[in-house]
Amino acid sequence: MGYALSTTVNRPFDETLAATREALAAQGFGVLTEIDMAGTLKKKLDVDIPPHVILGACNPPNAYKAVQAEPSIGVLLPCNVVVRSAGEQTIVEAIDPATMHELTGNAAMKDVAVTIGGMLQAVLDSLS
Repeated sequence: MGYALSTTVNRPFDETLAATREALAAQGFGVLTEIDMAGTLKKKLDVDIPPHVILGACNPPNAYKAVQAEPSIGVLLPCNVVVRSAGEQTIVEAIDPATMHELTGNAAMKDVAVTIGGMLQAVLDSLS
């Protein structure tokens, strides 16, 4: 089983980042945090990488369902959506929520994983 949902788009990084935010909002996700990996690594290590941002996205109703089914699920919630430059293209990826069900073995996680997986796939599909 792969662990990520991913799409590669033929749009500039900044445009894709903005479109990803909009697509997440359209699917009911809020962006709670943002980590500029390129900026952080430049500041802390003085190294350069292509633009790379991690959006901490959350869908509260489904996060609540997941926590009710599996109290420790926070370590596996598919909260990070990565937008990173790859030359002329931009890659957008997130953990496949099916990993929550697979790793926990908790049958109650399956419905949440399927729901969130569909929502995240819709985000990615809208970017293509």
